[in-house]
Amino acid sequence: YREFYQCDADVVGSDSLLNEIELIQMIDEVFNRLGIRTTIKLNNRKVLAGIAELVGEPEKIVDITVAIDKIDKIGLDKVKEELAERGLSAEAIDKITPIITLSGSNEERLAKLSELLAGSETGLKGVEELREVMEGSKQLGLRAELELDVSLARGLNYYTGTIIEVKARDVEIGSITGGGRYDNLTGVFGLPGVSGVGISFGADRIYDVLNTLNLYPADIAGAAKVMFTNFGVAEAAKSLEVIKKLRENGISSEIYPDCAKMKKQMGRADALGIPFVAIIGESELAEGTVTLKDMTSGEQKSLSVDELVKALA
Repeated sequence: YREFYQCDADVVGSDSLLNEIELIQMIDEVFNRLGIRTTIKLNNRKVLAGIAELVGEPEKIVDITVAIDKIDKIGLDKVKEELAERGLSAEAIDKITPIITLSGSNEERLAKLSELLAGSETGLKGVEELREVMEGSKQLGLRAELELDVSLARGLNYYTGTIIEVKARDVEIGSITGGGRYDNLTGVFGLPGVSGVGISFGADRIYDVLNTLNLYPADIAGAAKVMFTNFGVAEAAKSLEVIKKLRENGISSEIYPDCAKMKKQMGRADALGIPFVAIIGESELAEGTVTLKDMTSGEQKSLSVDELVKALA
């Protein structure tokens, strides 16, 4: 997974939190369509900056975030050890501990976070941004679980606001999507002061989740939903007309490219796992009908073109 494919969605040029809400809706819709149950974890970089301010170590924000981001992997005790190794005092670690071990509902966590970060203007700004994004997403309705996770840092120091990470609930595989707000990143490309927020779907990991849970739809196994036979020039021409109409209605269709014996054509459909074969021969051509064969049951029906569209839709 050190080298991987990803599919990105970004909004550049606006600092509105509506963009975060829309990206969360996109994440929810994508994984709902794929059938993957997910937890969308949220945090805010300003909350992490607030924690560093609270313990009097604002310059150690990177050390703090790198350590607490590992809590799921190494546990609280090891995180405390790492914080100490990075130069934080015992008193500072004691202040950080209740923040990164918050429990309860998201509303309860936000309320507690507001109390704990009351001395940090930056931290409270982060809490308010989190509240707006979470409430906005909740109002639109999510199939995924939405979880405030104060330990979430993603180890990427260019995030300036919202931080997003998505986990599959039924497979232990790490993050399958992540992202956040990166208000200063465009400066690297000669465009300073432009706000941006984006997410990346981890294609390789999502592929592996689909494999592990056997979630690939059965209807993508075949080359098409229906294959038309080919019994001559006139028959093939009519078949292409019908295929055009089927495709316009979202039904994947193909024609056997050569005029050949029925057995050979049926063998191709069977080998490719195509569930239906449509036959236009002399009689069908004369009557303006299509014979549809179900390759699983062997049942055949004579249908008009409109009836064929309805039967396959």
